[in-house]
Amino acid sequence: QDFMNDFNQNVIGAAGLIQKLLPNLKKAECASIVLFSTVAAKLGMPFHASIAASKAAIEGLAKSLAAELASSKIRVNVIAPSLTDTPLTNSLLSTAEKREASAKRHPLQRIGTATEMAQLVSFLLSDNSSWITGQVIGIDGGMGSLKL
Repeated sequence: QDFMNDFNQNVIGAAGLIQKLLPNLKKAECASIVLFSTVAAKLGMPFHASIAASKAAIEGLAKSLAAELASSKIRVNVIAPSLTDTPLTNSLLSTAEKREASAKRHPLQRIGTATEMAQLVSFLLSDNSSWITGQVIGIDGGMGSLKL
C-alpha cells in the first residue's frame, strides 16, 4: 500500500497536473516544469524503497516529457535533494545528535535548507535557465556523487 500511495501521489499526481496545465503551458512563449525527486533515487539507501521507486519514475517521466515537449518550448527538469530542513523532517532532526549525524553523512557536512531548494527551482523556472531541459540536478551536499 505504501508503494501505491507514493506512486499515486508522486507520479500519477504529477502527470495529471501537467496534463491539466499543458494547454496553458503550450500557449506561453517558453515554459518550464520542475519536478522533485530525491538523492535516494540514485543511491541505494535502506528504508527508502517506496519513495526511491516513485521518485525514479518521476525522473523518467521528466526526461520523456522534456523530449516530447521541447518542440513546444517547454523545458522539464528535476531537482533531487538530500535531507532538507523542513517541517517534514522534524522527527529526523529533532535532537542535536540526530542533526549532527545527518550532517556528517553529506560531504559538505551540513543539511540543506528549503531556501536553497527554492532558489534552484526559481532559477529553473526563470529565463536564466532557458537552455536547460531533461536534467536531474542533485542538490544534496555532494551525497549523490562524492565519497569522502
